[in-house]
Amino acid sequence: MRRGERRGPGAALGKAALEEQPPPQPNGGANPPGAAEERPPPPGAERDGPGLRRSTESEVYDDGTNTFFWRAHTLTVLFILTCALGYVTLLEETPQDTAYNTKRGIVASILVFLCFGVTQAKDGPFSRPHPAYWRFWLCVSVVYELFLIFILFQTVQDGRQFMKYIDPHLGVPLPERDYGGNCLIYDPGNKTDPFHNIWDKLDGFVPAHFFGWYLKTLMIRDWWMCMIISVMFEFLEYSLEHQLPNFSECWWDHWIMDVILCNGLGIYCGMKTLSWLSLKTYKWQGLWNIPTYKGKMKRIVFQFTPYSWVKFEWKPASSLRRWLAVCGIIFVFLLAELNTFYLKFVLWMPPEHYLVLLRLVFFVNVGGVAMREIYDFMDDPKFHKKLGQQAWLVAAITATEFLIVVKYDPYTLTLSLPFYITQCWILGIILVLTWTAWRFFIRDITLRYKEIRRQKQEHKHEKDKCLSNGDGHSSVLEEQNGNKLRERKL
Repeated sequence: MRRGERRGPGAALGKAALEEQPPPQPNGGANPPGAAEERPPPPGAERDGPGLRRSTESEVYDDGTNTFFWRAHTLTVLFILTCALGYVTLLEETPQDTAYNTKRGIVASILVFLCFGVTQAKDGPFSRPHPAYWRFWLCVSVVYELFLIFILFQTVQDGRQFMKYIDPHLGVPLPERDYGGNCLIYDPGNKTDPFHNIWDKLDGFVPAHFFGWYLKTLMIRDWWMCMIISVMFEFLEYSLEHQLPNFSECWWDHWIMDVILCNGLGIYCGMKTLSWLSLKTYKWQGLWNIPTYKGKMKRIVFQFTPYSWVKFEWKPASSLRRWLAVCGIIFVFLLAELNTFYLKFVLWMPPEHYLVLLRLVFFVNVGGVAMREIYDFMDDPKFHKKLGQQAWLVAAITATEFLIVVKYDPYTLTLSLPFYITQCWILGIILVLTWTAWRFFIRDITLRYKEIRRQKQEHKHEKDKCLSNGDGHSSVLEEQNGNKLRERKL
């Protein structure tokens, strides 16, 4: 199928295709979605039979335009990189500052690795706005994981003081802000501003909660999963406020400002965006093939939207494998959320530090790709025989962050939970395990027993019916009995 052809309902598309399937790329480069050459079918296109595609997948129209923007630039990047290194080597005098040279050497090594990865790394499932963008974040994931491994192998004191090389203001213990205290919504004792408790809670993290959950909804693409993660994290804050004072919040801050207003509004806007993306017409033309300036500007803006769209269908109750996978996704999400607070606590980073913000930006960019790869692996394990590269790195990063927290402050993590909190978690775990056993074991055994019993009753009814019809059907029964006797003799 050529790129200029219409991909309608009869097109052969992959079972787990969610957003886009870019064409093969020479030398690791990024061929455009508009490449005019003959394309092989997308991964998994024929495994469900010819002409089959996802019923929820959008139709895609592409005129097959190939531009400079989409071509591989491996030689160009290599030439620019060589010129830059040659300039530093031949024309720039090396300073006599060992610390400065060490920092610059590490940064240069990272930049060279990023240049290699952007041009040569394997493409992921997304191709908009450009496949090189997602290859860049894949390489950043590798660099971040290596940095975490390095921090993990240091002593606690050395690891905290190493952060001074990144920012001299770090490496100093900082007090955690307590969001609890006076929880009166209306404080009659304060005549000038009785609602001062509400205004005190409105800081920069309020819009961060909203935009964070808006983007998480675009990643997960399921209202129930988003709400479960949102509510579960509030329960975790209740459970762990004896470890981190930052988790101590007023009841209305937990349930009204967080769950209902910030998180709930972000999830609602995210679901509306998903609805728009599922109804959007995916018709792509080359920029120079559009006659009007308005059409060109619209095409530039739509470059930052998906190439195509497929709705996620997690179906956690359909099988034990999918149920365990969805539970694992929720667990990793919650662990990554907790790592945000515990990492800055053990590494002595203030909440407003730019490294905390960069980590959140990092997870926003890699989370969508990881969720797509996880969904592919769940939805079609026969074709996707291994977990995607970005999903593998995100899982490794989350685990490594948790290990750093365990090593750097085991005392805080081992503070025992209050008794009533422990009882609540034990009760919740028992309920989940009980439902799992009933849904995937007891219920299936019961349904199988009822089906066997129904088949036996039908067989007995047919046998009695044959006997009641007289000699016309007795020969059939005699022939069946004769066949059974011959089988026994054999």
